Parts: sequence; structure tokens; C-alpha cells
Amino acid sequence: MRRHHLLRFEGMREPLLPTSAFARRVARSFAVATLLIGVSLAGGMAGYAGFEGMAVIDAFVNASMILSGMGPLDAPKTFSGKLFAGTYALYSGLVLILAAGVVLAPIVHRLLHQFHVDDEDGK
Repeated sequence: MRRHHLLRFEGMREPLLPTSAFARRVARSFAVATLLIGVSLAGGMAGYAGFEGMAVIDAFVNASMILSGMGPLDAPKTFSGKLFAGTYALYSGLVLILAAGVVLAPIVHRLLHQFHVDDEDGK
């Protein structure tokens, strides 16, 4: 029995994945990226609410703006809030790159695998 993993792709000698299975793979990757962003957003909201005493909606807008790379709406006022905001901004930059990689990996892999399959067949 073949086990399916999120990050397991077919090897060079395996045939190209059928379109329906590829669509499921892309959907799973999108779900993982969405979960990663959701957890990161919740952590940012908790940090802004805890360190800066922001209301939930203000914590949401600041965390989502930093997570998207736009920057905060309200500048932090406390030392711990500033430390959190800087750390969260660095973390958010990496999460954005990671989420993009998770979503794009199956698409790029399929494209490269298609080139290899064409090369093997002599087409």
C-alpha cells in the first residue's frame, strides 16, 4: 500500500500524476498554507492583545497587515510590544515565503516532471 504524504512527489521514473490527483495535491497544499497563515494570524493577534492591550479587532488588523507585509497600522507603545512587533514581523516574512513555497511546490514540480517525462519518451 502506497502512503500519501503532503510533501511526497512522484519520482523521475514514475508517470505523471493524473489531473484529479494533482488537483487534490494542490488543494492539500493550499489547505496547509491556509492553516499556517491562520495559526500565525492567531498568534499575532494574541501577541498584540497581550503585549499592547489592543482590542481583538485592532489586534487582527495589525497582525494581518504585518503578516501580509504591509506594516502595522498602530505603532507599538510599550517596550514588550515593540519587541513582539519586530519579532512577529521577521517571523511573518518567513511564513509568507514558506506559504508561497508550499502552494507553488506541486505546480512547479508537475511542470518540471512533465519536461522530464517528455524527455524520456523522446517527444
